[in-house]
Amino acid sequence: MTGYGKASKIYGNKKITVEVKSLNSKQVDVNTRLNPFYREKDIELRNLLTQRLSHGKIDLIVTAEEIASEPSTHINVNILCNYQKQLAEATKELNIEMPNNILELMLRMPEVFQSDTSRQLSTEEWEVVIATVNEAIDQLQSFRLQEGQSLDKMFREKIANIANLLQQVEPYEGERIEKIRIRLEENLKTLEDRIVVDRNRLEQEMIFYLEKLDVNEEKVRLRNHINYFLETLSNEAEPGKKLGFIAQEMGREINTLGSKSNHSEMQIIVVKMKDQLEQIKEQVLNVL
Repeated sequence: MTGYGKASKIYGNKKITVEVKSLNSKQVDVNTRLNPFYREKDIELRNLLTQRLSHGKIDLIVTAEEIASEPSTHINVNILCNYQKQLAEATKELNIEMPNNILELMLRMPEVFQSDTSRQLSTEEWEVVIATVNEAIDQLQSFRLQEGQSLDKMFREKIANIANLLQQVEPYEGERIEKIRIRLEENLKTLEDRIVVDRNRLEQEMIFYLEKLDVNEEKVRLRNHINYFLETLSNEAEPGKKLGFIAQEMGREINTLGSKSNHSEMQIIVVKMKDQLEQIKEQVLNVL
């Protein structure tokens, strides 16, 4: 199911922003784009998304933007002190004076300056990142819920339309059978002067033929599928797959109804039912 969520939090001189997007997919497919400072936590973030979002192609974007004038590079005081200690010991052992530009020399030593990306991710900052990700997921879930409510309303309207159209078939059933019977008898009368008709056998064959055109079983099964669709929609937590299967079964019954109808008005009704069902099938793909 489609959805979008975005959240931001401030940590120190950083603005941490998280975006979560989801598109329709039967399975969970997670893609991440993370600030380099958070890449070590990629697996943990993927697990979080998989736990909270059971379906969909999910994109996670985590950025960190500096919002203050603080420098992005810092002096590593521990390393600097270590260099000072070693230089003091070396000058004492060599019996020479400490250079006047000792600080300038030490600042040129390796790893004295440390960038933000090379610093270790603190527990506090990671907790802020996780909280921001969860907030973005909450927004996405809210988006999904609103979409789900709209789909629920649409499904019920389309199913009600199909049920109403099914009722409209009934007045034409008796009329259709009688018209077919009359047409068959009229055609046979034109042949009576050329062939001998066994009236008993004719009645049996006519009954057999008309029974093949009977649509009562299709109507009963279609009504059952309609009720099952509504029941699943109301009671299942993640009804997407089941609704898709039920819609397929409804399509089979509607197709059979159309092939047996042999009546222009009934065929028009069947076409309308197919149109309503196709709209349901298209949107069922958006349901978890």
